[in-house]
Amino acid sequence: MKIVCVSASQVPSDTANSIQVMKVCQAFAQLGHDTTLLVPVNPQSSIADQQLTAHYGLVTSFSIEWLSGSRRLFPWIAVRRARALNADLLYAWPIQSAALGLLAGLPAMLEMHDFPAGSFGPLWFCLFLRLPGKKRLLTITHALRRELERRYRLALPERQIVIAPDGVDLERYEHLPDPESARRQLGLPPGLTAICTGHMYAGRGVELFLALAASFPKVNFLWVGGRSQDVDEWRSRATASGLQNVTYTGFLPNERIPFYQAAADILLMPYERTVSTSSGGNTAEICSPMKMFEYMAAGRSILTSDLPVLREVLNEDNAVFCPPGDAGAWEKSLSLLSTDSKQRLALGQRARADVKGYSWLVRARRSLENF
Repeated sequence: MKIVCVSASQVPSDTANSIQVMKVCQAFAQLGHDTTLLVPVNPQSSIADQQLTAHYGLVTSFSIEWLSGSRRLFPWIAVRRARALNADLLYAWPIQSAALGLLAGLPAMLEMHDFPAGSFGPLWFCLFLRLPGKKRLLTITHALRRELERRYRLALPERQIVIAPDGVDLERYEHLPDPESARRQLGLPPGLTAICTGHMYAGRGVELFLALAASFPKVNFLWVGGRSQDVDEWRSRATASGLQNVTYTGFLPNERIPFYQAAADILLMPYERTVSTSSGGNTAEICSPMKMFEYMAAGRSILTSDLPVLREVLNEDNAVFCPPGDAGAWEKSLSLLSTDSKQRLALGQRARADVKGYSWLVRARRSLENF
């Protein structure tokens, strides 16, 4: 098929939504579809293909077009371009583009990670639901689907709804070294290491991360990722607290993330009860974190906050759960994991086996199945 994907994300960017969009498009291309991504014009859009490849950890290329014009008009500009490209399918993240695509006579899929936002978001969503045409709604979690059904009395046929959690490039996690070897190659300190990857937005548990580092001075703690201003702030806090076992890398190209995750004995997801994204809001009840699938693919033990939505993927066989923000419970669990190498190995092996159903390729096939 000729698939035209529409996203309002800035490309290139270090946001999770930008990375997710690129992974979805890559998966369509890997399945053999002629894939084009349409995004708003970006002053950095002249970045070389090889830089984009490293930045996003891509292994397959696809076409990207940066469209000029008002960002407010972007959803309509993108649909016009999709029609000009003779798209067989319009795959959209902006609700407006999905609805306008149906009005333009295009088969349309709408991928949703959150609730419709703004004054008109709910109206656009209701329009998408009511318009005739070939369409499909993809939600990243069952929890999001249930809440959309409650709020909007969703009544789409089952074939028009697909649960599509985020995923992982499994091939990038093959043949990773053991933790000690990875640490040596990265120049990291030897010894038991706990690692968290991702941004440092509110609710990501950076304060708990530092509290654990203070309680376990013989464990090395590494946070991979984060914007420079956030990294500077938390690095200063660690220094002020006299912590010698904490390292912050700052933002790294996605291409390098698997190797750092491989350097961990324990991978942390210390989410709080309210979790912000790059655009704010709270996704704690409906999220599908990409790093969860990356952690599983890395084959390391996972210590995570017990958010109900995470149990759509994780369970007691592939992760250890702690109440969000409960430092005492986290200290107890980390202490047990740090002294039980057999449990760490068993958790990691189970997670690696379970993640095979969550590759970006599997996700892409599921999205298109019987459409």
